[in-house]
Amino acid sequence: MATALLEGIILGITLAFLIGPGFIALVNTSLQRGFISGVQFAAGIAFSDVVLIALSYLGALQFLSGSDHQVSIGIIGGMVLIGFGMYTFFQKFTMQKPVKIEIKLQTERFFRFFFKGFFLNLLNPFLLIFWIGIMSLVSAKYGIPSREINLFFAGTIGAVFVTDALKSFVAHRIKRLLNMKVLTIINRIVGLLLMAFGVLLIFRVAFLL
Repeated sequence: MATALLEGIILGITLAFLIGPGFIALVNTSLQRGFISGVQFAAGIAFSDVVLIALSYLGALQFLSGSDHQVSIGIIGGMVLIGFGMYTFFQKFTMQKPVKIEIKLQTERFFRFFFKGFFLNLLNPFLLIFWIGIMSLVSAKYGIPSREINLFFAGTIGAVFVTDALKSFVAHRIKRLLNMKVLTIINRIVGLLLMAFGVLLIFRVAFLL
């Protein structure tokens, strides 16, 4: 079980350094509204990931229960992860303005920034496909349902939230590093890590089950 938790934490830390609209919007929110607002924004991102993971889990639970094709499903999930890694590695990064999502709600400030982070992340069309791929891999490896799956995704979401909160805390220093060269290098490193993670999990699914 400790292995599942550790693998989830490693994946979460890797995902936290993906450069995209969420990353830029998080830093921008922290700079303009302060650390607390940035943490609230990060909480919305984390909760949207939980929703997407839950949807992926329900789909996997229905499809894989009693299935004899767990290895094949796991390999497909690994290929999805490798594909995302390749896309991230070769993506041509351009400096863009933060994505603005206006949500008119008569709520406290927490909910305003929380929902901005939630919907910004949730409306990314690639994320559900990504989490389905991860769920396929983990389900094939540990079986479904299992406690290891819960630990894996708890580690992933926990690591993403903690690192996002840290980015909010050091937002002023991060801002000075946001140039095309640095962000491209980060994207390539993250892409390589995602591909390596996918290959490793495919190997474990295919040869260690």
